[in-house]
Amino acid sequence: MKTIRLTAAQAMMRWLSVQQAEDGGRFIEGVWAIFGHGNVAGIGEALHAHRDVLPTWRGHNEQTMAHAAIAYAKTMKRRKAMAVTSSIGPGATNMVTAAALAHVNRLPVLFIPGDVFASRAPDPVLQQIEDFDDATVSANDCFRPVVRYFDRISRPEHLLTALPRAFRVMTDPANCGPVCLAFCQDTQAEAYDYPVEFFAPRVWHIRRPEPDARELAAAVAAIKAAKHPLIVAGGGVVYSGAEQTLIDFAKAHNMPVVETQAGKGAVDWEEPLNFGAPGVTGTGCGNRLAAKADLVIGVGTRFQDFTTGSWTVFSAPGRKLLSINIHGYDAAKKGAQALVCDAKIALERIGGALGGHRFASPDFTAREQWYRTTDALFAAPKGNALPTDAQVIGAVQRNAGKTSLVMCAAGTMPGALQVLWRAAPGGYHMEYGYSCMGYEVAGALGIKMAAPDRDVICMVGDGSYLMANSELATAVMMAIPFTVVLTDNRGYGCINRLQQATGGAPFNNMLDDSHHVNPSAIDFAGHARSLGANVVKAGGIAELEAAMQAAKGATVPTVIVIDTDAGPGTGAGGAWWDVAVPEVSGREQVREARKDYESHTARQRLVN
Repeated sequence: MKTIRLTAAQAMMRWLSVQQAEDGGRFIEGVWAIFGHGNVAGIGEALHAHRDVLPTWRGHNEQTMAHAAIAYAKTMKRRKAMAVTSSIGPGATNMVTAAALAHVNRLPVLFIPGDVFASRAPDPVLQQIEDFDDATVSANDCFRPVVRYFDRISRPEHLLTALPRAFRVMTDPANCGPVCLAFCQDTQAEAYDYPVEFFAPRVWHIRRPEPDARELAAAVAAIKAAKHPLIVAGGGVVYSGAEQTLIDFAKAHNMPVVETQAGKGAVDWEEPLNFGAPGVTGTGCGNRLAAKADLVIGVGTRFQDFTTGSWTVFSAPGRKLLSINIHGYDAAKKGAQALVCDAKIALERIGGALGGHRFASPDFTAREQWYRTTDALFAAPKGNALPTDAQVIGAVQRNAGKTSLVMCAAGTMPGALQVLWRAAPGGYHMEYGYSCMGYEVAGALGIKMAAPDRDVICMVGDGSYLMANSELATAVMMAIPFTVVLTDNRGYGCINRLQQATGGAPFNNMLDDSHHVNPSAIDFAGHARSLGANVVKAGGIAELEAAMQAAKGATVPTVIVIDTDAGPGTGAGGAWWDVAVPEVSGREQVREARKDYESHTARQRLVN
C-alpha cells in the first residue's frame, strides 16, 4: 500500500480539498478561521499550504463567521458547505451557539475547534476547562448536544474514519446538520503515513428516498377523501429542489399553498394559489384557509409553533394531518399520518396517483383583499411621524426586484417580513428556527458569497445589530457588497410589545425603560462608517428609497439607518402564540392576560 507522510492537520485539509459536490466544485468551499494557540501551528500551517485549493477566510468573531458559513449552506440548499476553525477555550465555545442554530435548522457546517493535548503532558494548558471528575471532558464537549456528529481527534489515524462519517452526516438529507471534529492540538502536528488512496477525489451525492408503498397509498387515499386540503410548504421543499414540482402539483389539483418561514420563496407570491403564511405571523387569507382545512398536508415542515399558532389555527372539526418529510421523527409529530420520503419524489408519486383529481377553488377574493390591505400598510407616513416597520418594508419592497433576496433572523422583522414581504422565487432567507440575534450581518455575507448575482438586503433591528456586527468589517475587506437596512427603534421593540400584551409593565426592553444613568445616544451611522461601509442616515421613507437605489452599484456593504416607531406591530394577519402568563400576579393587567391565555390554551389541539 502506497502511503504519504503528513501531519494530521495537513491530511485533513488535503482530504477536504478533494471532496466534491454532485453539482460540481468542492463540497467544503472554504474554511473560516480565527487562529489561536490551539490551532495556528497545526491547522494554520496546513491551511496555508492548501490555500490555493482550499480558501481560508478570516472572521472577527467565531460565532458570526460560523453564521456566515451556515447562511452559505442554506443558500446553497445544503448542496455545499463551509468549515469553521477556532482555538480552544472561548474561541471554541463562541461557536456553540452557531452549532445550535445549524442543528435546529438542519444545516451542514463542519466545526473544527482546537482541543487540549491528547498526551496531557502540559496539562492544564492555557484556556483548558478541567472537569474535576472526568479527565476526558474538555470545553468542546459542549458541542455534543448541538451537533449531529461529534468526534475527538486524539490520534492522527482517527481521520480515516472521522472525516467520512462527518461527511455522511452533512450530506444525509434526513440527518443533515452540523458536525464537530474537536482536534487535539498536539495531534494536529503529529505525522502519520496515510494511504494515498484516502485522498482520491470523491463525489458526495444527496439521496432521494422513495416512499413506502403502504404510506403512499394511505396518503393518496387521505387526499382523495378531503374536501378542503391545504399544503403547508416548509424548508424541505427548498432543500429537495421541489419548488417547481410543488407549483405544478398545486395547479394540477387546484390546492392552495401556504409557506413557513423556511419555505417562503418556494412559490412566487404572484402565484394565485399562494396564500402567504399560516400561524402566528400568518396572512389573513392564509389563516382563514388553515381554519377551514380538513386535511393539512405538511411538505418538508417540522410544524413549529409559529406555523401552527401553537396548534390552534388548524381548527376544523375532524381535521387530519398528513406529514410528508424526509425524517420519520418530523413526519410522526402530533400523531400525523406520515409519508417518509423526499419531498419532490412524494409530490410526483402522489400527483401520478391522483391523476385528474381536482378540488374546488379557494377564496381568491380573500387573497385579493389581503394584498389591498397590505398595500395600505406599506404607504409612507404623513407628516413627520416616524415610520412603522411595515412602512419600512413597503419602501424596501418597492425598490426590490426579481433578483433581490431579503434576509433576517430575530426581533420584529421576521414576523413582519413573513406576513408582509412579497417574495420572488428564492428571494427570502430567514433564520427562524433558532431566531438568533446577531445572525443578520454575518448571514448576509454568507448569502452573498453563495449568490453573488443576488441583490442581498439585510433587515436588522438596532438590538440585533449591537449584538453582532463585526463581520461588516470582513465584508468590506473582502469587497462583498450587500445592503443593510438598520431600523432603530431604541430597544427590543418586539419583546416590549409582547411584554405588554401579556400584562407586564414596560421594563428592561427599551433603552429608556432599562436601568441607566446617562440616556442612550448610539450613533449607528458613525459606527458602520468606522467599519468601512457606505452609510446613509435616512431622514424618512423617501430618503430610504433613494439610498436603496444608490446602494445597487456599491462594491462594499451599504448601511442605511432609519429611526422607526417602536409601538405598532404589523397591523394585519396573525394568530395566537403560546407564551405562558403567570397564574398569580399583583398586576391586574397580568390577571386579565391570564384569563385570555387560558381561553386560548383551551383551544389547543394536543393530538391529531
